[in-house]
Amino acid sequence: MSDQERASGLHRLFDEAAPDYDGVSSLMAFGSGAWYRRRALRNAGLTRGMHVLDVATGTGLVAREALGIVGPQGTVTGVDVSAGMLARAKAWLPGRLVRGRSEALPFRDAQFDFVSVGYALRHLDQPVAFAEMLRVLRPGGIVCILEITAPTAPILRHALGLYVGRIVPLMARVLGSRRVTRDLWRYFWDTIEHALPPATGLQNLSAAGFQHARRDLLQGIFSEYTARKPVERSRGVGGFVNVYVAPYLASAWMAAAL
Repeated sequence: MSDQERASGLHRLFDEAAPDYDGVSSLMAFGSGAWYRRRALRNAGLTRGMHVLDVATGTGLVAREALGIVGPQGTVTGVDVSAGMLARAKAWLPGRLVRGRSEALPFRDAQFDFVSVGYALRHLDQPVAFAEMLRVLRPGGIVCILEITAPTAPILRHALGLYVGRIVPLMARVLGSRRVTRDLWRYFWDTIEHALPPATGLQNLSAAGFQHARRDLLQGIFSEYTARKPVERSRGVGGFVNVYVAPYLASAWMAAAL
C-alpha cells in the first residue's frame, strides 16, 4: 500500500467515525474530559482575549473549552484535515473552522497568541508541524499540546492497551456505534503504543525554535507539553544608533566633505 493510499484510508476512517467520536470520547474519560482540557489550557497560559489556533481540532472538543476561556474578546480557529470531523464541529462550535494539514497551516505568519493540539501529536510529522506552529504564532506566543503517553512500566502499558484497544471499542459496540468507530479506537492504541518518546517531542520543539519547552505528566499517562515562541529582541540604544543615528551622521559627514 502506498503512502497516499494509507493516508486516504485514514481520512475515511476519521470521516466515517466522526458522528460517534464525542460520545465515545466522553465515555472513555468518564465524563471528565471537558474539565481536564479546560484546566490544562488555563495552566498553559490561555487567558481572555487571546486568539487561538486549535490544530487537528477534530470535532472541536479542545476548541470548545478554549472558546469559553478567551471570551467574546478572543477568537478560536480550528483546523483539521478531516471533513467529517469538521462537519461535526460546525454543529455547535461558533469559531472559524478550516480544512488543512497541520504540516502546511493555511494561515499567515504571526497571527495567533496560542496554539493548542489535543491528542493528535502522535499523528503529526513533528519537525514540520512544529515549524508551522512557530510560524503562525506571534512573538511570545504559547503552544500547548495534550497527549496520551503509554506508561513505561509493562503492566501499566498492558492495562492501558487493554482499555483503549479492547474495552473502549467493546463499549462503542454496546452503544451501537459504527464498526469503523471501533476500528478508530484500535488504531488510536496502535499510535499511542508506537509514538515517539516524550523526550524526542521536547527536542523537536526546541529544534523548531521554541523556548522553555517542558512536559508535565498527570496520572502517569496524560502528557502536557508547553513552549513559547521567542520574543523578538528590542533594538536597544545601540540598535537605535545603528539604525537611525548612524545613517544621519554619515550623510552629514559626506555633505560637509563635499
